[in-house]
Amino acid sequence: MALPVVSDDVLPQPMLGPLTPAAVFLVVTVAPGGEPTAREVLAGLAGLERAVGFSSPEGALGCVAGIGAEAWDRLFGAPRPAALHPFRELEGPRHRAVSTPGDLLFHIRATRVDLCFALAAEIMRQLRGAATLEDEVQAFAYFDSRNLLGFVDGTENPVGRVAADTVLVGDEDPDFRGGSYVLVQKYLHDVDSWEELAVEAQEKVIGRTKLTNLELDVEGSHVDVNTLVGPDGGEQRILRAAMPFGRPGQGEFGTYFIAYARDPEVPETMLRKMFLGEPPAGHDPILDFSRAVTGTMFFVPSADFLRTIPARRPPV
Repeated sequence: MALPVVSDDVLPQPMLGPLTPAAVFLVVTVAPGGEPTAREVLAGLAGLERAVGFSSPEGALGCVAGIGAEAWDRLFGAPRPAALHPFRELEGPRHRAVSTPGDLLFHIRATRVDLCFALAAEIMRQLRGAATLEDEVQAFAYFDSRNLLGFVDGTENPVGRVAADTVLVGDEDPDFRGGSYVLVQKYLHDVDSWEELAVEAQEKVIGRTKLTNLELDVEGSHVDVNTLVGPDGGEQRILRAAMPFGRPGQGEFGTYFIAYARDPEVPETMLRKMFLGEPPAGHDPILDFSRAVTGTMFFVPSADFLRTIPARRPPV
């Protein structure tokens, strides 16, 4: 997958690539003593991606790697991305955003399932004995970019230069220009209760029409709660790459939520509004039908950083 250029001297990982029909999300923890292997896998990731995808360039295989706060200190030490910290758990009056383990994230996507599978399998083979799998999700595009609740998802994503400005760290943290922060949560949906609602009631929860995806003016809806206005009056945005997943035989229907942002405070503020509420609105009504079972934050360094990983320096 082609990498967007931030400037003449920094090449980011492919966060800005388009959504694809297939994706695999891997979250692992690095075992004590597994740090050298983890560094080797990260350094060789671009080459591994090329090797797996070489025979099928039309498959648009891409992989983004993220590193958690505790793992960063173990793998790289100082300097450290300025805003990197563990996922902050939220306990609302009715719903909870859990914080779960995760040192490394691999966000793999392609137009073909087999390419995602092959790259995921090779990553896990190389990490064998050095890391433990915490979560694995094989996700897919569902009809016309809909989630398993039946609504179109991700239509408000920024594009082009706006997307790059939304996602990529700039001169505010010069050591990590071209990087990004990524927050992931795995949501399970109560589809039986959801389907008991009339379509009109579902639309009030989401804040969009189900068939035509037109935004509705519904105070306290999912769309309304997740609209964040900054101090300058402009909308603060993230880049969503959420995808559906499921196991019908197990009654599992979900959304893997993944949000890239230049400043993690933006998606964190959205989550606080969702789970804790903000007057005059309460919690996000979609949480009455969707339960977060994981929550982790990572920093995505630039592609250049991974290709020339520096020697570890002890944290200050």
